[in-house]
Amino acid sequence: MRSPTFVLIFLAIMILLDTYVFQAIKVVSHSASPKTKTIIYSIYWTISILAIIGFLIFVLTGPEFLPKKLRTYLFAIVVGLFLGKLISVIFFLVDDMRRLIQWITGKLFFRNTEGEQLTEGGISRSVFLSWLGLAAGGTLFGSLIYGFGNKYRYEVRRVKLAFDNLPASFKGLKIVHICDIHSGSFTNKSAVMRGVKKIMDENADLILFSGDLVNDRATEMEEYMDVFSQLKAPLGVYSTFGNHDYGDYAHWPFNGVTKQQNLINLAKVHAELGWRLLMNEHVVLKKNGEQIALIGIENWSNIARFPKHGRMDLAYAGTEKYPFKILMSHDPSHWDAQVRPQYPDVDLTLSGHTHGMQFGIEIPGFKWSPVQYIYKQWAGLYEEGKQKLYVNRGFGFIGYPGRVGILAEITVIELV
Repeated sequence: MRSPTFVLIFLAIMILLDTYVFQAIKVVSHSASPKTKTIIYSIYWTISILAIIGFLIFVLTGPEFLPKKLRTYLFAIVVGLFLGKLISVIFFLVDDMRRLIQWITGKLFFRNTEGEQLTEGGISRSVFLSWLGLAAGGTLFGSLIYGFGNKYRYEVRRVKLAFDNLPASFKGLKIVHICDIHSGSFTNKSAVMRGVKKIMDENADLILFSGDLVNDRATEMEEYMDVFSQLKAPLGVYSTFGNHDYGDYAHWPFNGVTKQQNLINLAKVHAELGWRLLMNEHVVLKKNGEQIALIGIENWSNIARFPKHGRMDLAYAGTEKYPFKILMSHDPSHWDAQVRPQYPDVDLTLSGHTHGMQFGIEIPGFKWSPVQYIYKQWAGLYEEGKQKLYVNRGFGFIGYPGRVGILAEITVIELV
């Protein structure tokens, strides 16, 4: 449930957008027959009104009002329409600025200039910019709809990382890194199982999960315990908490469970899966008599709205004697803010959190997502001196039930 003020403000914005975009609809359909115009206008306002109703349903009802799958897609479609219209409006505003400048220029310097296109409201709108705006908004909305089919398309990304100080016994070590499962968003168990099978097919020496097992509640994992408990590796499966695991975005108590108890229950879920949850601590990995340290901390973010539960001072203490260190830290902003300046001997940091915003462009030589304007390191490998950071694009999804350009990721890291 959202506050009445938020609902009213967003509702007003939606209506203003609908009205503004409708002006462009009128421009591009100017030459159509009256009957065709009626059909076009009716379709437009029917969709717009349904979007408003969908928004009200989403914000004024609880999660039990609609089936989870229907509610998820309703949210995505409403937001997709809103964003599509918002993009369109950028072009319409450019057109209106052009019209305003042309009108002012005409008033100041010309009178009754021959050839000036006038309508009842003054200088006519640009049909080209109207079409361009509608096409841009429609393309964005269409891509979001297309992305619904990509949410379970798991992409295996292989990375070889070289370290001079890696003990000889660990050369060739194969690590599978996953992050951001968000089990509360899943609606297709068999599809998730296919992703887990891809992980197991790698026969990794070590599996590392760097946070956000659930959206909010430990009970979200009930249906998927038999799926993720299949993850096994010779050196073990290790995990950490991410920002969503603390239940900060849910209302408590829920079904008699408090927020504190939920966190305890979630830790038990990790244990029941056979995962070793690292809570501001480290473990020693041994191979042929040689050792490296694996450090895991709770969520630590340098972005103000996200929590700082992580304690590197506790987790790092005692690792000084080991020649090579791997850190699991959910939020990549931790790397620049604390890890690099204060712990320069942490060789490899594994993070996630950003999901690559589940939207962007990745082609050879070019990578872009809106999330890069918030996070300097948001997907893939980053290096500074001898230290490396890898940001996983996420196994699951949240909010938008899909992915456009940024696919779900299973990272296979080989240490060489």
